[in-house]
Amino acid sequence: MPVLGWLAGRTVVEFIADYDHWVAFSLLAIVSGRMLWESFRPERSKDKEVDITKGLLLITLSIATSIDALAIGLSFAFLNVNIALASPTIGAVAFVVTTIGFILGNKASKLIGKRAEAIGGIILLVIAVRILLSHIL
Repeated sequence: MPVLGWLAGRTVVEFIADYDHWVAFSLLAIVSGRMLWESFRPERSKDKEVDITKGLLLITLSIATSIDALAIGLSFAFLNVNIALASPTIGAVAFVVTTIGFILGNKASKLIGKRAEAIGGIILLVIAVRILLSHIL
């Protein structure tokens, strides 16, 4: 999905070159805002466990994750990021972090919990602001 987003972005980059930093900022801010919102949302009660590996919830989460990746790829096109390097890096990091997450899941959730998602959202927001400021100043 980042590659598809990047390809879509490369086709429209000439039309929006004058305000591409605003587009990149907006896309990253949206993804960041979603992450922050999810991190501060109240958790479901433990007696109503939800299995995210089945059914409509799995499909919904897959689509949401794909849209996020597409938005990041679109941002990469506006920032002239080398997608041949970025896409495998995203895949490798996602694989490693997912594997570590499965191994350490229960232990880490007691220590970190929703704070990890908030930290990720803040990091993306800082990147978005840096992009905007580098073009404005």
